[in-house]
Amino acid sequence: MAKAAKKALSKKTKTVKKTGAAAKRMAPSSSPASKKGTLGFTARTAKEITATFRDSIGLTAKVAAAVAAARVNILAATGYSASGMRKNATFNLVVDDFVKAEKALDSIGAEDIHESSIIMVETPNKVGALQRVAKIIADADIDIYYFYATTSSGKTATSVIKTANDKKAIKALQEA
Repeated sequence: MAKAAKKALSKKTKTVKKTGAAAKRMAPSSSPASKKGTLGFTARTAKEITATFRDSIGLTAKVAAAVAAARVNILAATGYSASGMRKNATFNLVVDDFVKAEKALDSIGAEDIHESSIIMVETPNKVGALQRVAKIIADADIDIYYFYATTSSGKTATSVIKTANDKKAIKALQEA
């Protein structure tokens, strides 16, 4: 990612102090602006928690167990390690209770925890759905920093998208 993009992303990301005094934030922050676009999809803002750990075998199981023990539902997730070097692992989670998830991740040794706003887009599970969403965002002159997606029920797909301007992207998607 270019330096300018990293700088813009860091300005959009709020670091959460590990003191436990975090405000009661819930994710996803269901924006009332979750209306269906004419192309048959919904788009809304949400919060994503990102936690970094020293990588080890079994870490994914440990993270999942800690979040489950805190009775937090994971709505979307991705996790990855730094290739063969395996020094750090990063987990991005969209959860139903950010504060509990933060405490759970902190309790198992997360080295860094922060939150950022993202967009959750639900589309029909059809060929070209992601392409249409990405094109609308690109046509609005907005950079997509990253995304991950999956089908949930076979009929719909959910995409988590981080952009340079989530508010503008939501507007573009809702007006499409």
